[in-house]
Amino acid sequence: QVQLVESGGGLVQAGGSLTLSCAASRSIFSINRMGWYRQAPGKERELVAGVSSGGSTNYADSVKGRFTISRDNAKNTVYLQMNSLKPEDTAVYYCNAQLTPAYNVWGQGTQVTVSS
Repeated sequence: QVQLVESGGGLVQAGGSLTLSCAASRSIFSINRMGWYRQAPGKERELVAGVSSGGSTNYADSVKGRFTISRDNAKNTVYLQMNSLKPEDTAVYYCNAQLTPAYNVWGQGTQVTVSS
């Protein structure tokens, strides 16, 4: 089992930047895949970015070129660097750890609000 705690959310103006952090309660070295998801009011939760244990990354089309996901196994932490933020990026952002294909662990979420 692992617990995930997100931090770094907040209010930012359009065009600004934020960095989200996801701290795990134990080593993430063996966790095959970790990712960031987001859920806006009235919408379904969607994948923002994912990173494999080998460092391969994937992004939603809407954030490509603006967001960067990274993992620091030594610090048991996954990051999401968000640049050129847009009002449509406003959502609760959740960290995810895929322990097995059928078993996912979620953090409690952190609010990101982008004002126009």
